[in-house]
Amino acid sequence: MRIAVVAFETTHRTARAGVERTESLARALSGRGHDVTVFCTQWWYGPDAGPWRIDDDLRHRRIDIAPDVLSSVARLPFQLARFRPDVIHATPAPPEVLLAAKVGATLSRAPLVCDWYGDEQFDSRVLGPARRAPSHTVVPSEYVESGLREDGIGGDALTVLPEFLEFDAIEAVEPAGEEHIVAGRRLDSDANLESLFLGLAELRREDWSATIIGDGPAREEFEQTAADLRIGDRVEFVGDVPREERIAHYRNAHTFVHTARRESFATELMWALACGCTGVVEYQSDSAAHELVERRPRGFRVTTSEEIADAIQASRELDHRTIDDDFREFDREAVLESLLALYRDLGAGQ
Repeated sequence: MRIAVVAFETTHRTARAGVERTESLARALSGRGHDVTVFCTQWWYGPDAGPWRIDDDLRHRRIDIAPDVLSSVARLPFQLARFRPDVIHATPAPPEVLLAAKVGATLSRAPLVCDWYGDEQFDSRVLGPARRAPSHTVVPSEYVESGLREDGIGGDALTVLPEFLEFDAIEAVEPAGEEHIVAGRRLDSDANLESLFLGLAELRREDWSATIIGDGPAREEFEQTAADLRIGDRVEFVGDVPREERIAHYRNAHTFVHTARRESFATELMWALACGCTGVVEYQSDSAAHELVERRPRGFRVTTSEEIADAIQASRELDHRTIDDDFREFDREAVLESLLALYRDLGAGQ
């Protein structure tokens, strides 16, 4: 299948999680043998920088759609038409480029799928038409889906396509020992680790240790909070470690606690639960994290620091695991099959 991926910015120019998700799908689709071409603005330097290879072992190509929005809008439709894709998979930001991708989809008679993650920042007069332009929109969670439905996108035009993990990677890392509690996320103001630390302070007389994975601008503040609550000697900050090391921590740990205020999809929570952790999630109105623990016997949804402490205690009654097969629905191959089935259905309807 020939797949055109339209991303005005790539992870070379932005840290937005939605762009990273789209690139991950592009890598995975290419790994399955599909012809994936990325249409993006230039981020490379010099005439000999060469094509974009998302991974050194994958045959990806990039096509420069121009360095600014107006030029991209003018050039993109004809570039897509020349490529003759079977499907166009596009990020929604900026909306003007998404509308240009729609014109390209019409010219090439291909369906347009929009990958709407929920962390996009919009300031555009054409946002409304851009929302309605795609043949179909995929979102990472029911939380993001409900927001789009409130904006008038409904019926059969939306599909929840979660982020994926790799069970092969989990099984390749041997667990060693057992940690008590772990948390993982970018440590910014939305991480809200204060809730976790207040809950742990309630358990000061209990036997526990906690590991915090991730880094960010609020790390020093969180370290100081743990010290102020007199639990700093039992909380270890390990930083932004690679996925293999994260898996080792998760397979060792008994409980993963998620407290972030904003999350379109709780990626680290997903990995931790698949690694066998019990999950404690503090409900937040702007977060989808609770969706991963609701209706699951090894999950707890809470609303206060006191309830976090109670849930950590209750989770100790559950057996310690190093893998949870219930999360194989999030495995890369399962998620890709769902996406490819959507592509095929949309293509058949063209």
